Amino acid sequence: HEALAVLRAARWLRASARGSKQLGIPTANFPEKVVDNLPADVSTGIYYGWFSVGSGDVHKVAVSTGWNPYFNNRKTSGDTHIMHTFKKEDYRGEILNVAIVGYPRPEKNFDSLESLIPAIQGDIEETKKQLDLPEHLKLREDNFFVPKSKILNGY
Repeated sequence: HEALAVLRAARWLRASARGSKQLGIPTANFPEKVVDNLPADVSTGIYYGWFSVGSGDVHKVAVSTGWNPYFNNRKTSGDTHIMHTFKKEDYRGEILNVAIVGYPRPEKNFDSLESLIPAIQGDIEETKKQLDLPEHLKLREDNFFVPKSKILNGY
């Protein structure tokens, strides 16, 4: 198995207040420029993969790319829920590395927060389950997570 897409961004934007406060699911957001430069074959929806800050440890991540229709976004976004609690609270400006491994579902709209939140929690559980499979675990050790001086996606 190979990663579906790899991203390297030189800047981590602050976490979405919406993700933490309204949903109870903290997220970190990629800059617009990174989202705008995703490969054309990356559809909107939910993905799972591996994540590191710089040359740090690699962690599981659920990624939502798209319009977030429940919130009526005017631009596409890339929201990441990292399955790790960091000691340091502010990583803005750090280099982020994400290897997207799987695509469990397309983006969809929800009628209420009461229906959206359990769907996101289900996506997180599916992410954990899928990334524990041997074919996905090996990508955690991929050379992509070795520090490089070249930044991809024009950022």
